[in-house]
Amino acid sequence: MRKPELAAAIAESAGLSKTKANEVLTALTDEITRAVSGGNAVQLIGFGTFETRRRNERTGKNPQTGEAIKIPASNYVAFKPGKALKEAVN
Repeated sequence: MRKPELAAAIAESAGLSKTKANEVLTALTDEITRAVSGGNAVQLIGFGTFETRRRNERTGKNPQTGEAIKIPASNYVAFKPGKALKEAVN
């Protein structure tokens, strides 16, 4: 499901216009992005938690030459599904 389809489904279930539902969805994703990029976790009870995790520097391998290369440390976003979401999928 893509963002326009999700906005349409939200509009139908919440009795909103598609435009308003899209605005709500955009605001939600913007706020999650802002919080996670600031180092805060976003916990939606029953759905899951978005958080930033740290990946340490490591040694990798150039696939073309086989030469060892250093891959710098980086941050990444992780999502841990909540209990209700896990149960709905299984």
